[in-house]
Amino acid sequence: MPIKKEPTEMSAFERRRLENIAANKALLTDISATAKKVIPAKPAPKPAPKRKSRTETVKRESARPTRMSSRLAGIDADNETLKRKLEVEAEYEASRTQAKKIRTADDLNLGDIVVDGRKYGSSVAGIQGIFRGAEPGVRTFSEDDIKETTDAGLKELRLRMSSLELYEHWAPNDIKITPQRVYALGFHPIEEKPIVFAGDKEGNMGVFDGSQTAPEADDDDDADTPDPVISAFKTHARTITSFVFSHTDANAVFSSSYDSSIRKMDLEKGVSTQIFAPQDPDEDMPISALDVASSAPNILYFSTLDGSVGRYDVRVPSSEELWTLSEQKIGGFSLHPLQPHLLATASLDRTVKIWDLRKVSGKGDLRHPALLGEHSSRLSVSHASWSAGGQLATSSYDDTIKIYNFAEAGKWSPGQDIDESILEPAHVIKHNNQTGRWVTILKPQWQLRPNDGYQKFAIGNMNRFVDIFASDGSQLAQLGGDGITAVPAVAHCHPSMDWVAGGNGSGKLCLWM
Repeated sequence: MPIKKEPTEMSAFERRRLENIAANKALLTDISATAKKVIPAKPAPKPAPKRKSRTETVKRESARPTRMSSRLAGIDADNETLKRKLEVEAEYEASRTQAKKIRTADDLNLGDIVVDGRKYGSSVAGIQGIFRGAEPGVRTFSEDDIKETTDAGLKELRLRMSSLELYEHWAPNDIKITPQRVYALGFHPIEEKPIVFAGDKEGNMGVFDGSQTAPEADDDDDADTPDPVISAFKTHARTITSFVFSHTDANAVFSSSYDSSIRKMDLEKGVSTQIFAPQDPDEDMPISALDVASSAPNILYFSTLDGSVGRYDVRVPSSEELWTLSEQKIGGFSLHPLQPHLLATASLDRTVKIWDLRKVSGKGDLRHPALLGEHSSRLSVSHASWSAGGQLATSSYDDTIKIYNFAEAGKWSPGQDIDESILEPAHVIKHNNQTGRWVTILKPQWQLRPNDGYQKFAIGNMNRFVDIFASDGSQLAQLGGDGITAVPAVAHCHPSMDWVAGGNGSGKLCLWM
């Protein structure tokens, strides 16, 4: 006769795990319910042929040459482009070799991949403030600049953007949105409340609801304030590089990663599904950025660390088309919001290039969109970001932000060469972009659909601020506040509201509203 086991009391760890799962489920359900009010539910799709899943095996690496320092490699100490290239390669290799598993093609139930937010550890403690040229806390734009503004419209805009205040309920150091360094951010487009998604260098995704408030403290001075509720999930095997939100389905969130995959999270179902990966499960194609056009919401565009840009229709398995557009890493790219046939790429080869997707020609490896024009910088270009007004903003390791004016882009005919005079930047802003290896690369990110009609973008500031600039190069604000102890390097504007978020090297979140 089997021995009857007495029920045991639930451990504190198990109780905490169940509480986390319940809190995560409640947050995603709340986001899903709110999102439905903004974007109507899409009609039921027609049944599609079931795609065969691929069984993925561990890739056996061939022997690699030992990496050398720049001095032993014979690289000039002043050659910042090559030094940065070595840093990028070293960071990617570290991410690649430290991953405990390769990407998975299986659907992931979010309840099974929860990351305990209270066990996060800081990976960069004690290293802030050592970067070349950084002066933590020293402002490069202040109230005096606003007072001295003579243009009434610009002054009003500066006053409004500078009045944004740091989220009051928890200090930035208490909002640990990811376990490791934040590499990608994204605001859900709903306007009812700020919902921030973050991805870190190890493939963890964090979600923070900016409408939650800290409970009032009781009479016990020693009582700890409860931590904010943060949903965290292990969705990728390596660095998450981008978030894109569907233009037609408010419950869909796309993410890309160095693990060579693109996944779609369904907020309503609580499931993360791989929707793209190379045909060969052993192929390594680290994805550096992701974008989708509002006019074609089923077609994804992505860039890779080997200099390619790909196009993939999620409705058609095996529809991948890959174009080699650079001999070196493409770190960032974007589609023109109103002219989505225009693609801008930023590369380690020091160029920003404009491509026309209406005219794709050539065969095999030589097939690519028409190159309309390019502009070179002294050092590598980190990102190229289009505004709805037709301005293109880039950040570069030559310590500049450049703004190009392509307001007449809608009149360009397919494959038309851009006049060289137009390819010169209309505005050049001096900006310290020397992040080094421990701070995520600074990239400008435009507000996509500003309610006030003013085109503006956010970018991290090495002095521990987030800078806001207008399309004419005017600085509108320098957002800071008490308790910011690291560079909020990954900065984003909400698509339409005056909300700004910044993520840092310790996985902490700053939020201004």
